[in-house]
Amino acid sequence: MIDLPFNRPGRFWRGNLHTHSDRSDGALPPEEAARLYREAGYDFLAITDHFRAAYGFPLTDTRPLRTPGFTTLLGAELHAPRTEFSSEWHILAVGLPLGFAPPGPGETGPELARRARAAGAFIGLAHPAASLLTLADAESLDAAHAVEVHNDLSAREDRGDSWHLTDLLLARGHRLGAYAADDAHFQPQDPPGRAAWVQVRAESLAPEALLAALKAGHYYASTGPELREVRLEGGLVTVRSSPVRKVLLTGGVPGARVAEGEALTEVSLPVAMFGRGYCRVTVEDAAGERAWTNPIHLGPEPG
Repeated sequence: MIDLPFNRPGRFWRGNLHTHSDRSDGALPPEEAARLYREAGYDFLAITDHFRAAYGFPLTDTRPLRTPGFTTLLGAELHAPRTEFSSEWHILAVGLPLGFAPPGPGETGPELARRARAAGAFIGLAHPAASLLTLADAESLDAAHAVEVHNDLSAREDRGDSWHLTDLLLARGHRLGAYAADDAHFQPQDPPGRAAWVQVRAESLAPEALLAALKAGHYYASTGPELREVRLEGGLVTVRSSPVRKVLLTGGVPGARVAEGEALTEVSLPVAMFGRGYCRVTVEDAAGERAWTNPIHLGPEPG
């Protein structure tokens, strides 16, 4: 079973894993982007500029932007040829070392992702719905830790939600986390950013502690609601949250367990319909904003 983070030592730290600056195609310098997140109450930020030749393969060094109570993770959005319907991959790599080498001649997206993971990065499938990733594409990216299940910028194109692909991968036995990000570029036509995030459970705000927690799946994703506790006990998943109007338990079989009401703050739902597969929790508040747990695996760890 997945090690649910809610009762682990430490606390939750709010952060965005996918942001762009003027080092690639973002509108703001890194200093200004970091200031906006810090003032919005975020604890950490990853500026993940496009790692393309057109921008000089930037790995934006945000270490000078760290302040007491606010830190940064180094990363980039990696690109290499190609997927079934796109000329290039979009691969989130958070925790890259400075000096990470550009893609080599003929290096594929899966190969690049493996190299980034070997270098210490947390690897995510960035906005798969917007990129029209197929199941075969996604399965080939075997270095991934997680899928970007909500991308706020892609929602502008009605392709912000990537849970369908994620559920297919999970149902096929892939052990993946699920994170949300705003993909802020701060261009005039874009959403303003700071609208989708992760809450990472760690004992400190040290970058290495956050990165280890991300790799371990000790986080949840949100566009608004707060998950205060999720526990599995006696065949029930119990969810405590900020006030919501709906709690969903879905997973590797069609159908769902659902609780609806006004200002729900604690709900228990049975997991029997999911057998020894997996389930996941979604909550939705009165404004339509959602939060999601990582998958809860009900069977034994794979051998």
